Amino acid sequence: MLEVKALNAFYGKSHILQGVEFNVHEGEIVSLLGRNGVGRSTTVKSIIGEVSPIGSIKFKGEEIAGRPSFDIANRGLGYVPENRDVFPTLTVKQNLMLGMKSVQRKSRWKMSEIFEMFPNLAERADVPGGVLSGGEQQMLSMCRTLMGDPEMIMIDEPTEGLAPKVVEQVSELLEEIASRGVAILLVEQKLKLALRISQRLYVMGHGRIVYEGTPASLKQADEIRSEWLEV
Repeated sequence: MLEVKALNAFYGKSHILQGVEFNVHEGEIVSLLGRNGVGRSTTVKSIIGEVSPIGSIKFKGEEIAGRPSFDIANRGLGYVPENRDVFPTLTVKQNLMLGMKSVQRKSRWKMSEIFEMFPNLAERADVPGGVLSGGEQQMLSMCRTLMGDPEMIMIDEPTEGLAPKVVEQVSELLEEIASRGVAILLVEQKLKLALRISQRLYVMGHGRIVYEGTPASLKQADEIRSEWLEV
């Protein structure tokens, strides 16, 4: 579904991504792991068009590198940024409505179903997004993206700064998304979560992919975890 080859990206003269290569298949949860500053967020921003990429990015067999973000999103690739980016003055319901591509288009996700899954959002449907807790904003950001019915979704650090109970809710939502055939590229710091829900994992270091494997193989790769993941 997503195939990235020889991906490079720069911030000014700084060479951030240096030949990144990986892929994500249909209905698969793939985690992109690594310490802060290794280029994980830059990778997903390059794919969605927020950072100018050099290299090949194919989504559903079509080259999307360098296309505008709105065009990439319309092709079925969703993106949930690390900073959540809810519209603070709009209500929860209005935020969700903005995620819809068309009211006529049939989607895997309905607003009523979102509210059933997350009663907290239902109770605050008419409350401005800016007054929600961090966990509620994270759920709202993810659910708003789902309202656009993406075929694949990239999620950047969804559990950052959240309480353990909310982390578990995020985990359950990710598994529910994948169960409906939506592929997920997950940028995540919590190794335990990534190992539990992913089919495959990539580890980044110094702007490159330094490891690819399954959760089972990464558990056995002590040197990789020690060098590239553990503090």
